[in-house]
Amino acid sequence: MHAQPLTPAEFESIEDALLKYGDDHSVLNLAELDGYFTALVSSPVQVDVAEWFPAIWDGQNPEWDNMDEAQSFLELCVRHINTLAEQLATDANGFKARFDETEHQGQTVTLAEEWCFGYIRGAAIGNWPELPAVQAAELEKISWCAEQDNFELPADLDVPAHQQRVSEIEPAARALHDYWLTKR
Repeated sequence: MHAQPLTPAEFESIEDALLKYGDDHSVLNLAELDGYFTALVSSPVQVDVAEWFPAIWDGQNPEWDNMDEAQSFLELCVRHINTLAEQLATDANGFKARFDETEHQGQTVTLAEEWCFGYIRGAAIGNWPELPAVQAAELEKISWCAEQDNFELPADLDVPAHQQRVSEIEPAARALHDYWLTKR
């Protein structure tokens, strides 16, 4: 399998469709979709497109303006999920989550909440069983962030502590992928 990574314009096309057809219960942006797909390709068993695609939209496929738009969106999603699967399987150290960034009191702060929320959504769709303690601790590094409700960063945010916790997310995702890969 050789996946063709998406171009910036193709990522923008995905983002546009998510915004156009999504609601408060669906995947709303690229960061969340990337986390969702990362968990899916890391799952203990392969999750069929018939399960993961409707789950993007909270179980209810949108009423697309036309079938070409729906087909294009699906094809871009499949390419991205295949790219993630290939990268995690062959070059896990090169894996980079699509986190967002913002400025906070003159500093660049990485925002991982939406990516982590997508990851937890993907683990749920993948029906992950209970994990051993070591792997459960790795999942906790992701889930703590998914539970944050930081639409606005607090004025007293400890930026170095926040950044340290965020820096643990990608290695945790790699470790969970590697763990499930050995169980498949």
